[in-house]
Amino acid sequence: MATQLTDSNFKETVLDSGKVTLVDFWAEWCGPCKAIGPMIEEISKEYEGKAIIGKVDVDSNPETAMKYGIRNIPTILFIKGGQVVDKQVGAVPKASLVAMLNKHLS
Repeated sequence: MATQLTDSNFKETVLDSGKVTLVDFWAEWCGPCKAIGPMIEEISKEYEGKAIIGKVDVDSNPETAMKYGIRNIPTILFIKGGQVVDKQVGAVPKASLVAMLNKHLS
């Protein structure tokens, strides 16, 4: 299951983790966000122990969304070593996200 990320746990869970993290910025009312939700959950199961897969509800966690300049959702950030190393705006096939994630795991 994807980790629920919040303004209060983001630094500890993502930035201080030392692991590559895929962060899905989404909202309950966003159709494309809901469409990729099951795919994010699949990736979460497949990469358990290898990477952190998390979700940030932008309505409940505006601080984190603002910090990363999230203007459109879904936006997926790939964070490694506390830095954004890749970004995907909009819904894309699972294979695209997996390829981006794998690129940063090696």
